[in-house]
Amino acid sequence: MPTLSEVRTEAHLVQTLSRPYPEDVAAARELEGDLIVLGAGGKMGPTLVRRIVLAVREAGGANRIFAASRFTDPGSRREIEDAGALAIGVDLLDDGALLELPDCPNVVYLAGMKFGASGRLPLTWAMNAYLPGRIADHYRDARIVALSTGNVYPQVPVASNGASEDVAPEPVGEYAQSCLGRERIFQHFSERNGTPVCLIRLNYAVEARYGVLLDIAQKVASGTPVSLETACVNAIWQGDANSAVFRALELCSSPAAILNVTGPEVLRVRDLAERFAARFNVDARFQGTERPTALLNDASRSHARLGAPKVTVDEVVELVSSWVQQGGTTHGKPTKFEVRNGRF
Repeated sequence: MPTLSEVRTEAHLVQTLSRPYPEDVAAARELEGDLIVLGAGGKMGPTLVRRIVLAVREAGGANRIFAASRFTDPGSRREIEDAGALAIGVDLLDDGALLELPDCPNVVYLAGMKFGASGRLPLTWAMNAYLPGRIADHYRDARIVALSTGNVYPQVPVASNGASEDVAPEPVGEYAQSCLGRERIFQHFSERNGTPVCLIRLNYAVEARYGVLLDIAQKVASGTPVSLETACVNAIWQGDANSAVFRALELCSSPAAILNVTGPEVLRVRDLAERFAARFNVDARFQGTERPTALLNDASRSHARLGAPKVTVDEVVELVSSWVQQGGTTHGKPTKFEVRNGRF
């Protein structure tokens, strides 16, 4: 498989995001029973599923890997099935369909709603706060890793290392509030049923087709001013995030564990924009004034337990630069990282 510097096509990109690390293979050797990824058809799901399947294969395991989603994009289902996972087309909000899901002792929960949340708030709350209760009750005897977000934290000084897991949540806006609702529901069922759970506060996963780095690069390339009001961000290569999510199964506990997952650096938006501008041989344009606070995560706990990310921001900046210059395919979903009022 190609290294990051060799990625030129979407197929190569998917292979690189999916390639298991030795640590993933070691975790797969210890995996007991089957595993299901719920909400597997989104941005992260297909390459996470592929990584787990490949890790199990390299470990010589016989675990079945299921992937459940509505699969509104048929390509993501093909990608998952081609990897050897068992795809299940299902609307997780359908209680009857939910009862038909296979019993698995290992669950990775990716389902949720962000994009367009402000215009569809009842559905946002149903997906982010109601559905977790149904899932937690259905899989009460499993280990559950559930994806959350750093948006549940308050904005912290950009001069800090970010919010640690010990910082009390202060979500801004209904999307972030519903995400805290998701966490509270999983925590409740973890305590009530003794279900081991790990809540992953991810902030932000990036690759060539999606993420805050792509958002900034596209604006610089098109001459669109980059907002500086959110002066700093975190980022982690999605392949590293995939690895952390899979291996977090070993960290599940009752009461539920909480783990920040992101890169080690606080990245200044102006600096990133100027790096892309130099690569594109253009002048970066800016608007707004840098604010002293931002949504930032301190992921030192996850780095201590799972290891630091293997892919550097420098490598991803180079990949995204090349991708934008060659007109590579994107998911067409801006992160809206610059939004400060919680309305996504």
